[in-house]
Amino acid sequence: MATQLPPPKRQRSAYAQSQMPKVEEPAKDIPSIVVQFKSAEDGSSLGPAINLPADTARDALQMLVNKLRGEAEDPLPYAFHLVPKEPSTSTIPASARVQINNSIQSDALEAKNSTFSPEDVFELWCEPQAVFRVRSVGRCSATLTGHSSPILCCAQSPTGRYAATGSGDANCRVWDMETETPKWTLSGHKGWVLCVEWDSREKILATGGHDGQVRLWNPATGQPYGAPLLGHTKWVTALAFEPLHLVPKSSPGPRIASASKDGTVRVWNTSTRKLEFVLTGHAASVNCLRWGGENVIYTGSSDRTVKIWSGVDGKLIRTLSEHAHWVNTMALSTDFVLRTGPFDHTGKIPTSDEEVKKRAEERYKSVISNQPETLITGSDDHTLYLWPDQASSSFSSTATPKKPLARLTGHQKQVNHVAFSPDGRMIASAGFDNAVKLWEGRTGKFIASLRGHVAAVYRVAWSADSRMLVSASKDTTLKLWNLKTYKIRVDLPGHTDEVYCVDFVADKVVSGGRDKTVKMLLEELKPDEERPTGHGLKPWHAVTYL
Repeated sequence: MATQLPPPKRQRSAYAQSQMPKVEEPAKDIPSIVVQFKSAEDGSSLGPAINLPADTARDALQMLVNKLRGEAEDPLPYAFHLVPKEPSTSTIPASARVQINNSIQSDALEAKNSTFSPEDVFELWCEPQAVFRVRSVGRCSATLTGHSSPILCCAQSPTGRYAATGSGDANCRVWDMETETPKWTLSGHKGWVLCVEWDSREKILATGGHDGQVRLWNPATGQPYGAPLLGHTKWVTALAFEPLHLVPKSSPGPRIASASKDGTVRVWNTSTRKLEFVLTGHAASVNCLRWGGENVIYTGSSDRTVKIWSGVDGKLIRTLSEHAHWVNTMALSTDFVLRTGPFDHTGKIPTSDEEVKKRAEERYKSVISNQPETLITGSDDHTLYLWPDQASSSFSSTATPKKPLARLTGHQKQVNHVAFSPDGRMIASAGFDNAVKLWEGRTGKFIASLRGHVAAVYRVAWSADSRMLVSASKDTTLKLWNLKTYKIRVDLPGHTDEVYCVDFVADKVVSGGRDKTVKMLLEELKPDEERPTGHGLKPWHAVTYL
């Protein structure tokens, strides 16, 4: 059918209209506001009040605070919040604070039911997200032998005093990180030791094996806590302890969850050594497991689903079904604080059980006051999904949405491992495409690809101050990354074969792999500098306070 042109008169009218100058809409006025930066630690003012545009971005606010505090060369990350006008009490709960994630204009002035006005003096409370600095790893300080088969897993204890390694020789070995010597050999499994996990009090070490057994050990004596926990019909793939602040006063220890190739998760009481309940519902192997701080258990499976369970009674809360292939890995934004429990950079050791639990709860609540507990999952479908907070007091199926916050794409092959930085601001993922990728922890937006490995990357581990990242690869190397330039900071060769596992606590990195050796890597030292000595077993013994 031929195209019909409009009548000549209409053509002339349309042409004349198109030639008329376009009147641009007036730019939106950005109000100027007075901002007083205040320290959330002691309430002091950080310099004089400053006039700023209301749309000043959060990154610019961070630069200003670092300049006021004389930290412009090596800036600290800060979280910002405002307090609503005329608070009814002297103590403002975290839920009443107005978090500044973008700018004061978008998060406060233009927010629904806002009580703020451009004429106000905005007291902007600044909370540092890294109050200490971990020294950069730069050299191999020890090569430890003892395993007779490849080392498949490793984990440092919450204080960094010990490291545990699991091997194909059916043994778990405990190493003293201070003296860099072997401490115990834990024998009892009848097959490969596939996973090791510490409780956050550093009183129980759990191991899971190819024989389907879960064993609990006393790291102070090297002796087992009774007989193994039996019930799985196939090998154990992952372990997770109940967060310390959730342990009832009546219970002397936390529960532990074990995931298996048999498609189930079993929850055990570590004190009575009895099975509490079994999580059934997955149609294939459960590959990854987390026990969240809101008493929610997260599982990822080869059936392509992620399931959310109540840690109280084991009831299924919801199923997340976005992945198109096996779910290989998952991480929580609260992983670090749940893992380290009551221990932090100050080195203070609680003396009573009540104090231990109280301190663990305080640290956890401090973390979630800035960012709710979020979940990231990685899959063989080359993607990751960032999920919103899945916990609720009622555990109803409609309490939180099943829709992910973001779908993270960029990996060209399977995603092996994913980890949140301890401050929750970044996510690192490792894949078979030889790449480590960085993403924003809140939004899932892509930040950078870290290129340097020439073979698959198996694991990543963050330093406690979130300033360094180390990766372990099939190419026999570990690499320490500069997170400002996104380039290799230090190349750490030494292993003679594939590196299967790595962990980073306090000032040391521990790794293990196919060459059957454990490598301990220490911080870089200046020519006239000596490593601190005499700290004994004090936790976090080599951090620099800011």
